[in-house]
Formats: sequence, structure tokens, C-alpha cells
Amino acid sequence: MAHAYTPGLKVMPCTLFRKKRLLPIPGKVLVEDGKQVEATDIVAQTELPGKVFPINVANRMSVAPEEIKDLLLKKEGDTVKKGEIIAENKPFIKWFKTTLESPIDGTVDSVSHLTGQIMLREPPKVLPLPAYIKGKVVEVTPDFGVTIESEGTFIQGIFGIGGETNGEIHMAAKSPDEELTPESINEACRGKIVIGGKHAGITAIKRGVEMGVKAIVVGGIHDRDLRQLLGYDIGVAVTGTEKIGLTVIVTEGFGMIPMAEYTFKLLASRNGEKASVSGATQIRAGVMRPEIIVPGFPKNVTECKKDQGRGWIEPGDPIRIIREPHFGVIGTVKSLPPELTVIGSESHARVLEVTLDGGEVIVVPRANIEVLEK
Repeated sequence: MAHAYTPGLKVMPCTLFRKKRLLPIPGKVLVEDGKQVEATDIVAQTELPGKVFPINVANRMSVAPEEIKDLLLKKEGDTVKKGEIIAENKPFIKWFKTTLESPIDGTVDSVSHLTGQIMLREPPKVLPLPAYIKGKVVEVTPDFGVTIESEGTFIQGIFGIGGETNGEIHMAAKSPDEELTPESINEACRGKIVIGGKHAGITAIKRGVEMGVKAIVVGGIHDRDLRQLLGYDIGVAVTGTEKIGLTVIVTEGFGMIPMAEYTFKLLASRNGEKASVSGATQIRAGVMRPEIIVPGFPKNVTECKKDQGRGWIEPGDPIRIIREPHFGVIGTVKSLPPELTVIGSESHARVLEVTLDGGEVIVVPRANIEVLEK
């Protein structure tokens, strides 16, 4: 049977998947293999070294570097409090006495009798690593983290901003082509993953921040609103570290684009259930897509299929067209003609035939589609 390799976008009612949760530097793993964890459970943690503050004691006390040993009241490893005296001289006349106070709470990291400097270091900052998803620990990486296995609804978006968060799904739109307005975001949305329809403007997003919304998921967003929200243009780097007060996930693209009906109905079927979302996106090597994960079986589903990661497309597969003039249209692959075909640009390309919902069959270059894994 003919098939073609193509990028995929997963919109799956229920699938089995794994998530690696690893610390950036060695630390301590807090859970054992086989343990069931909740999304907010801390599975590992480490300590980030505190900021270093150099103090030139010799200059401040007007002595030679080798003389500071007689003036210091603290040695390496000692703790200090902000405002505590860490060095003083002992003149014959008390009015000439000079003292040196610590500018921070921390410890004496090092003392140099060659330069006359001491290094104070702030206390380390604890970096906790949450599980992110509800599931079972199936692998432990010593000193770094764990791999968590779960099954549930898995939906990928096109683009996102903001980091990982958790909350209940709240349907703020009644249809996939309904715009998410500021008026539809109210007190009931606080702490929730708000699902809109075709678009969310800058005023709706700012309203979401004011109301304590965890995340907004919509079909489209205007790039000018994104620029105004962030204060800069997003390039091709990884997103997900933005601090705007919530996470935003776009499922279809830029502009006023209705959310795919299949995606909207799938999210609606999980309304009121706890979900994990991430806006992290990378469009270069090592593609990363924003995601919405809802653990557990959706209604009327009794088993989950394993994510096969097939990577190619065959007749009968659902696809989305990602180029004009049919941008955002969803259909089913009818056939994959092997011969080159002249397309609108008058160039030769490999194409496929797509059957739309109404039964119409159109011809589309293979490069202009992505597979929808359902």
C-alpha cells in the first residue's frame, strides 16, 4: 500500500505515554520505582548554589591583604546574618575603630590572604521537580529524576507560550467557532484550564491573568496580540519560560481560526476533569509541541491504544491542511498518487487526494498537510 512520511499532530482520546522528569543538575530523587504519583507531587529536588558576594576586606579596612586574618571574626564555612559584623580592627583609640558588616544572610565561602578578599554566598535555593502528570513511576534515574507512565487524553497544539501548569478543564465556549471574550472569563474560571473557540484577543488573555486562570486553549491568536502581550517578537527559539501569568496554547494557527471540531468535542468530553498543560514549543531540530494531557479514560472509551509514532501517512488517515487556500481544513486521505503533478505554482510535486467532510475531493501537495493521530 502507498504511504508517505509526514509530520504528525496528536489528538488522541486515550493513549499510553511516558514522560521523563529530570533535574538540570544532580540532586535527590524522592520517589521509588512503582509508586503512583499525582501531578503536583514532588518527585525530585536539588539545590541551586546561592549568589556570591565578593568583599575586599583589605581595601575596606585599609590594611595589607595578609593582615586581614587578624581582623576577621568569621572563618570559612561560618554562617553570617545581614548586618552582622564580620571584621573589625582594634585601635588604641576607640573613635578610630572600623567595622565591616555582612550585606547578606549566608555563609563565608572562601577567604584569600593573597588578595585580601572574602566571598560570601547566599543560601542555596531549593529547586523542586513536580511529577507534572498523574501516573506511575516506571523508571528511576539516580540523582536526576524519574520516568512516569500514564494513560489518558493527549492533545498537541500548534504553538504555545508559558510553562507547565495544572487545573480543571472549563469550557468557556459552546462551539469551536465561538470567540473567547473577556466577558466569558469570570470567577468560575479561577484556577482552571479555560477552553475557548476560534480566537482569544489580548483583552481576553489579560482578563484571564486578572482572574487567576491557569491556561487558555483556543484555535487561533493574532501575532500582534502576542507581540503586545510579551513585549517582543518570538523567534525560532524554545518557548515555555515566559512569565505572563498563565499559559496559552493555540491548536490551529495564527488568526481567527476555529478550533478543529474533533479537538473541541474531545476537550468538552473531559470538562471538569483535572488536566496538565505545557506551552513549551520548539519548531527547529527536536520538535516540541504544546500539549494538553487529561489522565484517565474519557467517556465511552474502554481501552487506550499505545502511541505508535508511525511517522507516515496512508489512505484513510485523518489530516489537516496547513497551507492556503485550504488552511485549517480537516479531511481524510483518499489516495497517494506516485507520479509528480503540476501544482498551482507550476512546479512539479508529489500530491495526495483528500476527501473533505462534505464528500468533495481535492488535490493537495504532500508538504502542505500534517497527519492527525486520533
